[in-house]
Amino acid sequence: MVYPFKRHACREDEEEGHLSSSTFGLFHSSPLPIFSNERMRPSSTRKDTPWSVNLGAVPPLLLFLVLSTIISLFILYSPNPNRLHLDLDPNPNPRPHHLGKDEAHEDCDLSEGRWVPDTRGPPYTNWSCRTIPESKDCFMHGRRDRDFLNWWWKPDKCELPRLDPKAFLEMVRGKTMAFIGDSVARNHMESLLCLLSQEETPLDVYKDSEDRFRTWLFSEHDFTLKVLWSKFLVAGEETTINGTLSGTFELRVDRVDEKWASELPRFDYAVISSGHWFFRKMYVYDGPGLVGCVYCSDPNVTSFGPEQALRLAMRTSFGHIARCEGCKPGLVTVLRTFSPAHFENGEWNTGGTCNRTGPREPGPESGVWQRQFRDTQVEEMNRARATLGGRGRRRFGVVDVTVPMTMRPDGHPGEFWSKWMKGYSDCVHWCLPGPIDVWSDFLMWTLRRSGGRGH
Repeated sequence: MVYPFKRHACREDEEEGHLSSSTFGLFHSSPLPIFSNERMRPSSTRKDTPWSVNLGAVPPLLLFLVLSTIISLFILYSPNPNRLHLDLDPNPNPRPHHLGKDEAHEDCDLSEGRWVPDTRGPPYTNWSCRTIPESKDCFMHGRRDRDFLNWWWKPDKCELPRLDPKAFLEMVRGKTMAFIGDSVARNHMESLLCLLSQEETPLDVYKDSEDRFRTWLFSEHDFTLKVLWSKFLVAGEETTINGTLSGTFELRVDRVDEKWASELPRFDYAVISSGHWFFRKMYVYDGPGLVGCVYCSDPNVTSFGPEQALRLAMRTSFGHIARCEGCKPGLVTVLRTFSPAHFENGEWNTGGTCNRTGPREPGPESGVWQRQFRDTQVEEMNRARATLGGRGRRRFGVVDVTVPMTMRPDGHPGEFWSKWMKGYSDCVHWCLPGPIDVWSDFLMWTLRRSGGRGH
């Protein structure tokens, strides 16, 4: 098995930007939402507009009729100001916004399908969502193409509805949801935050000094949304040599990362993911013993592939969740499967780019090792689920995005992510808005099938 360069995602611990007034792009008049990196210009004065007329010369009755017609049409056809996109779907039978549990197709595998053209536009913009971090606001950084926003994932055996933020917030009313994992987990949370903010503006209630642990509150629904940053899910630290970080890690696969494990009893939903940090040189320990090493050729040390280290980390993490004594009996744990990177012609630090502007068709050899990562994750989740033995209401589910996202090399920021890192492309994370927004559609479907509300 051939794997990508071992440091292809090494920016994950430093890529999170901070919001500023320049973060938010603005609309220009267009049939579809347009994003901009410019501030809004002042409107033209009346005397500059060629369509201005002398209203004093218009008969009062005629003026009344014209104004009444305009107001009536405005009330009838004006869009919801919180959802700044136009529904241009030519389908006379509009897609449903959400499904109840009983409406979901039990035999439908959402990961089997294709990307199809979609003229509705994105569910939010970098104007209507004020929480997009600068590193994901691709339009603010100069991206010009828009076609990558006009695709929708169509499963082969069912219809995937677009997330309805109102229905989602009602489903999780009074609950706490945590995204646990690396910066791609953070990316997913940021996408969901934008989607839900079209219904209610969230309150930013906590941020740690490194902006790796974040909490948002939707006060009208008493819903708490959190992100907890963990490179490996298990204990793991970079070693130092003479006080300098070495680039080599020691992974303790027998112990979960306490920074998230200690918070787990407070959650009703836990969305778990990991993967990109395993492409580094690391020594793997199980208890006191060294059991293997990734990307090394030390004598008398078993050579591990990244997926072997990932398997042990996922086994420990899911096992901890399944056995958690202090956790809520109705805890719903969702695995979000591995999200592929799309570097071409090199890696992040050797000139690799991702400049495509549309989806690509899957080939027989595309995404082979990514699917192996995905299979490893799902197998370990199923192992933990089997240990429950039907006891209690604790449940596991899967948001299986690996295959769909393998087809979307166009959805990454690429060169449009940082004004300070010119010459380096981000082909790991995803633009907001962008293809990553479908992950939350998968998530709502999965929560509906698992029973929706925790207890």
